[in-house]
Amino acid sequence: MKGVLPGVKMECAPCPLGCSGGDLVVLTGRDRLHGLPGKFTVVRCRGCGLLRTDPRPTRAAIGGYYPETYGPHLGPDSPPGDSPAGGRTGWGRHARRVRRYLLYDMYQFRTELIPDLPPGRMLEFGCGTGAFLRRMEAKGWEVEGLEPSERAARMARSCGLNVRTESLETAADPPFPFDLAVGWMALEHLHEPLRGLSNLWRWVRSGGRLVFSVPNAKSMEFRLFGDAWYALQLPTHLYHFTPETISLLLASSGWRMERVYHQRVLGNLAASLAFALEDRGLDNRLTRFLAGFPSAGGRLPYRVYPLASLLAAFGQTGRMTVWARRRDD
Repeated sequence: MKGVLPGVKMECAPCPLGCSGGDLVVLTGRDRLHGLPGKFTVVRCRGCGLLRTDPRPTRAAIGGYYPETYGPHLGPDSPPGDSPAGGRTGWGRHARRVRRYLLYDMYQFRTELIPDLPPGRMLEFGCGTGAFLRRMEAKGWEVEGLEPSERAARMARSCGLNVRTESLETAADPPFPFDLAVGWMALEHLHEPLRGLSNLWRWVRSGGRLVFSVPNAKSMEFRLFGDAWYALQLPTHLYHFTPETISLLLASSGWRMERVYHQRVLGNLAASLAFALEDRGLDNRLTRFLAGFPSAGGRLPYRVYPLASLLAAFGQTGRMTVWARRRDD
């Protein structure tokens, strides 16, 4: 495609569910996260409604759109809220618990979101530099990770973690089954999500669980902002799921969706507003403040938490966490 990064090859791919009837063009957008060149189209399958980026960079070429500044691949990190906070008084301990509850919910590191399982074997796909693996290992889990970025995987291994530099679609079968598989904002990056989910079905024991988060393309944010939606993140997000389409993919790969949790976060909404204002020629303190909201710390996230909770109750926030159980029938 004209205008993409030099040497990047593009490809078209049909709906992974094998639908007939063609696609409907939804929008054309660009790389807003890093400002890399190219125009990319999002289409909707007329059969099942699944949204996907098409054409897209090939598996071999897409690495060019993950520059060194790509956040999940930056340095050994720890979940927000890990550092001590609050005083030693009863109120201080209570404030610390509230703070961690909110931050883990926002940044998907709150381990209470994992089903109530005794420690066992856990796989995280797209594990980045291993922050979540370290947290679960500290809770007694035997952890393993898959991370396609060599740089991020090397950082995870430097912390003593068992992380393979492989993608979910092409990784070799493990020698022993897992009790739990997780992935945080990773499935939308896969070229073959159905193949990846089918691999997980084989790798997880009978009755095992799968928990993952993805952007929610059925949210108010996507309807309001279109190509300026922060979670669109073209071209690295190859699929754009709704609760209905992710349920179809899970069912087609042997999983039964049990629950969808709409995360109580507004970072996507704020950053989308920043993109929309920039499209209108505004570049000031307000737009920079909004653009930084997804990674904002301090007390700011707490102030919008009531609104975020209200929107989440109606399924209208831009991120969702999905629980599924392996089906053996």
